[in-house]
Parts: sequence; C-alpha cells; structure tokens
Amino acid sequence: MKKKVVLAGGTGFIGKYLESQFTKQNYEVIIISRQPQHIAWTDEKAISAAIDRSELVINLAGKSVDCRYNEKNKKEIFDSRTETTRIIGEAIESVQSPPELWINSSTATIYRHAEDRPMTETTGEIGEGFSVEVAKAWEKSFFDFDLPKTRQAALRIAIVLGKEGGVMTPFKNLVTFGLGGVQGPGTQMFSWVHIEDVYRIMIFIRDRKDLQGVFNCSAPNPISNKQFMAMMREKMNRKIGFPSPKWMLEIGAVVIRTETELILKSRWVIPERLEREGYQFKYPDIEETLADILS
Repeated sequence: MKKKVVLAGGTGFIGKYLESQFTKQNYEVIIISRQPQHIAWTDEKAISAAIDRSELVINLAGKSVDCRYNEKNKKEIFDSRTETTRIIGEAIESVQSPPELWINSSTATIYRHAEDRPMTETTGEIGEGFSVEVAKAWEKSFFDFDLPKTRQAALRIAIVLGKEGGVMTPFKNLVTFGLGGVQGPGTQMFSWVHIEDVYRIMIFIRDRKDLQGVFNCSAPNPISNKQFMAMMREKMNRKIGFPSPKWMLEIGAVVIRTETELILKSRWVIPERLEREGYQFKYPDIEETLADILS
C-alpha cells in the first residue's frame, strides 16, 4: 500500500507545492478543501476515512489574511482556523489507525512587533491585537486535543517565499513598476522562509520521532524591509525604487482591500528550536533565496 498524507486546506500556494513534493515521494495525497473536486469540510465521514491509516496529516486551512479586517472577514479568518482544526482533531480521535504525526500551521505573527530583539520559542513575547488573538486561539484549538498515538507539531510560519505565487507576486510587481523602495520606515524586520525549507522542515519533524510542540518555521537570517527591497531591486536589475510612506500604504491598503499590518509589522523571528535539534536550512540567506526564486 502507498503511504498516505492528508493535506487539509491543500489548494493554496503552500498546499500545491506540498502536494507536488509528496506525490514525487510516491505518497497518496488526499486533500480536504472547500473546492469541489476534493473532500468537503462538511463530509466528516469522508474526512475520517481519509485520516484513518494515514502517516501524516498537515493542516494549512484558513481564510487568507490578505483582506480588510471588517467584522465579517475577522469572523471568517478566526472560524476557518479553529473549526477546521477541531474537525481534524475529532476525526483523529475517531479512527482506528490514527496518523503518527499531525502538523498544524500557525503563524509567526503571534509574536509582538519587534525591532529590539529576535523572538524565539522560549524567549519570544506574544503580541496583542486581532492577528495575535487568532493565532492564540488557533494553537489552543490544536493543543487542546490529547492524542496518545499522534505527535502534534505547530509551525509558526513566517512569510513564505517561492516561485509559484504567494507574496512574491505583489513584491515583484512593485519592483517592476518602480515602487520597490522601502515601505513605511523600512526598519521593520522581515522574517521569511523558502517554501522548499517548509517542506523539508515537515519531513525533518516526521523523521524525528522525539519532536513535538511549537516550532518557529522561519529562516535563521531575517533582514529589514529596507534590505529586502534593496535585494529585490538588485536581483531584478531595477536601479530605482520609490519609497512607500505609511500614509500612502494606508490609502493603498484600502484601495486593494488589505491591511498595512502585513507590511508594517516587524516580525523578527528566529528558528532556535529547529537549529538546536539539528535542522539545516537549504536557504538560510535572502540572497540565495531570491536568486533561486527569481531565476
């Protein structure tokens, strides 16, 4: 029999990449999604059947935070994370042969705005505000489950960089049209991780049977927004990049229906635990990451 992996919320940027990688490793990949060709979130019987005898369950589900934080969207962002986590946890509890490992995505945004020092799993300070409350509730709904046969790992994922979409698309557009200067003060830290390292981290945790709990899923060398935009311009051979002051970003965010927090919050996150356990990043630095993605 083929090994089986269940990808919950597996139709987005990260999910499609993981599906491709696991398929190459000869896994049967089953996807739970709101999209019609996959198992629906309302079909709990089919979800349980998929999870039974699977090796690994990875939950990436959640409404995109790239939207205006009105009450309707805030409720959808919150519920889409906590409810899907609850459904998966209850399915794992119900099956005869539960998976050995359940990985749930979380977010590096759980930490406070930090320009003074990096945040690690042990010394990081949890922040305040809507995004942080979502992250806290998301992790609580995950760790509230007590699953004796299934290890649980929550990945506090930084901004994921890869070729096929994600945040690289708007950043490339900004640079292309001459707007690739600093955004806001430019001093805010930019924690990121290459999408290939996201997959490799999951495999690392899968193979290390002693690992569970919370992990910062971010490259070890975060940089400032100013450094990141300068590197983008260099790699894309654009000498000029006009800055975007905060007031301009506020107006632009309303126009394109998003929030400035996605750009202005300083995420200074270090993968202390992964490195201590011996994980070696394939893409530890932004220069080689952008060289790969923009090639």
